[in-house]
Amino acid sequence: MASEQEKRGELDAKARQGKTVVPGGTGGKSLDAQERLAEGRQKGGETRREQMGREGYQEMGKKGGLSTTDKPGGERAAEEGIPIDESKYKTKK
Repeated sequence: MASEQEKRGELDAKARQGKTVVPGGTGGKSLDAQERLAEGRQKGGETRREQMGREGYQEMGKKGGLSTTDKPGGERAAEEGIPIDESKYKTKK
């Protein structure tokens, strides 16, 4: 069985070939870089959720989930009659 160091070496080699080996690490050129990117993205999302509150964060996700390459989420929501309450987006103070 491969040691932890060997496994990390294999993952690092894949990352250097441009493959994403850590969820959320897209764009990192090494295993360490991908791990740092993933951690930063997670913390950024948590911070945003704390700023907006749970309802606002969920509402923003609903709108983002409707976006396509052709249309932004708000436009598509309006066309399909999906209510988006943007008043929930307000940052808590």
